[in-house]
Amino acid sequence: EEIIDGVSERGGHPVQRLPLRQWILKITEYGDKLLEDLEGLDWPEGTMTAQKTWIGRSEGAEVDFMIEGLEAETLTVFTTRPDTLMGVTYVCIAPEHPLVDRLVTDEFKDKASAYVKEASSKTELQRTSQGAKAEKTGVPTGSYAVHPLTGEKVAIWIADYVLGGYGSGAVMAVPAHDDRDMQ
Repeated sequence: EEIIDGVSERGGHPVQRLPLRQWILKITEYGDKLLEDLEGLDWPEGTMTAQKTWIGRSEGAEVDFMIEGLEAETLTVFTTRPDTLMGVTYVCIAPEHPLVDRLVTDEFKDKASAYVKEASSKTELQRTSQGAKAEKTGVPTGSYAVHPLTGEKVAIWIADYVLGGYGSGAVMAVPAHDDRDMQ
């Protein structure tokens, strides 16, 4: 059944994304081999692009940010641009990130709860779409991470364009070096 604007196509019922226990292929362990095996196949370009996107192999680094007030926890972000670490001004986590409930302060609880619920009704494609109509949204958690190089506080936001299943489910924002952070 299709989902259109957060409701089922046939019945018009609200649809919500929920995490389910299920079998998962650990594709990340085999990403290089899968990409290598695509070479030499006589497949249409669109199919090859779809396969490479599905494999989702990204080169980058994980960076740990301490969390102010939760000294035993760190927030790990995945970045394809570790060279921009000095320019980090805030950090975004996926609405489904396991630390969301612990990071949201009382001041932002209602707003964050509504935002997480709204994000759960969107598909990953809707959440990550890029283009003229793509709007980046987010809400503050009220919590702060500690910049690993400068020791300065950086705000932690919840943003629907960050996906829990990609990397660590958290990204660093560097507006001076990434046009997407200015949207």
